Amino acid sequence: MKLSRVARVLLRGHYVYRSPGLLSCSDRVRYGPVVLKNNFSVSAVKHSTALYYRNHGDPSQVIQLKSLDLPHLSSECVLVKMLAAPINPSDVNMIQGTYAILPDLPAVGGNEGVGQVMEVGNKVKILKVGDWVIPRDAGLGTWRTAAVLKADDLVTLPKDIPLLSAATLGVNPCTALRMLSDFEELKPGDTVIQNAANSGVGQAVIQIAAAKGINTINVIRDRPELQQLSDRLRALGATHVITEESLRRPEMKALFKSCPRPKLALNGVGGKSATELLRQLQSGGSMVTYGGMAKQPVTVPVSALIFKDVKIRGFWVTQWKRDNRHDEDALRNMLDELCILIRAGKLSAPACTEVNLQDFQNALENAMKPYVSIKQVFVM
Repeated sequence: MKLSRVARVLLRGHYVYRSPGLLSCSDRVRYGPVVLKNNFSVSAVKHSTALYYRNHGDPSQVIQLKSLDLPHLSSECVLVKMLAAPINPSDVNMIQGTYAILPDLPAVGGNEGVGQVMEVGNKVKILKVGDWVIPRDAGLGTWRTAAVLKADDLVTLPKDIPLLSAATLGVNPCTALRMLSDFEELKPGDTVIQNAANSGVGQAVIQIAAAKGINTINVIRDRPELQQLSDRLRALGATHVITEESLRRPEMKALFKSCPRPKLALNGVGGKSATELLRQLQSGGSMVTYGGMAKQPVTVPVSALIFKDVKIRGFWVTQWKRDNRHDEDALRNMLDELCILIRAGKLSAPACTEVNLQDFQNALENAMKPYVSIKQVFVM
């Protein structure tokens, strides 16, 4: 039987000859190091294969595949074997040097992903061997096979959700849930309008809104495979799927006979697209900007401010996590809510292509192509 790469990773991640969680310290001395299926011991992991850059610039030019020495496992750190890590637009921007926060150079790429704890320092109480973990914050560098990280920089996920859902949970679904929860009091039957509906955030918005009984109007750019994309978004739970061009036509009035005007607009594009979203809002509604793929400023019509009193807001999930750094329940409750939806089949990972680290050039090239809604995910 031929297994998928994800299945093989799961087998690698779980299949141990002796589970360290079931052995006492004296047992570990007697039995020796825990032996994994790929025949290296946990304590023998000294190196990591990583996608690494010394300078900012075009990812295809500055990213290198390197073997890096792992630091000594200190008392407050854990050894993590990375299982899967996606390529997000923010990862590309960080490498280019255009993101709001930049790690010290040289750096390992990637801000999101899921790994498994393989060894813990003697003062670590919040994590144990075998736990699945994701970064609490951006900048940890997830495009690598293994890392020694501070336990406080990680948060656990349940292991009963799909690997790709876990790998892509920490950024886009969190962004979607917070924007649907924190800016307008949305009730079943209300409407949200969004551009970039085929993005990772957009797909999460569709599914979370559908689970809450909220209508979504989803705006996408015209493209050769428009019908296939529209069908896929509707299968996720989209109420309406329209093109940017349709958004500017008088026919929009007919659409609002079947659902109320939006209380909330979610803007991941900017430019004219954002202005058109604003025009559709009901009086007193909010437009939340979380991205600017068009690289154009948001222009707000004076009439929308004076006569409709719309609110213009911004959202960055990294800042939300930092603001709630000392509120352990805030992040935990958000992740738990998303995992409940995943288990119920109401929230799935975006369409993904699994790639090896060695194929990073093709993966980066594909991730940066226009009109692509398939996420590239490194599976280690």
